[in-house]
Amino acid sequence: MRTFSLKYVQDIIDRYVNEYEGEVLQIEEGGVGLGTLLLHSGVNAKTIVITEVYLNCWSSTHTMRMYNKIPKKYKRLTDEL
Repeated sequence: MRTFSLKYVQDIIDRYVNEYEGEVLQIEEGGVGLGTLLLHSGVNAKTIVITEVYLNCWSSTHTMRMYNKIPKKYKRLTDEL
């Protein structure tokens, strides 16, 4: 499993919102990091799910999964908004 630092993930989010005009939905609040985020509706961009991974009391890291289209599980969450 490949992990990413908080700074790298923040840069990805910033780029997704500004360059691809996408949206960010916070699904779960994080403890030390960002929690679980859904980046969706970007122009010509994949859907990205970012998940915080607990390391210890003082630190965490993040994983990212990319999808060509938004999974049904997350589609329901965006439809409720």
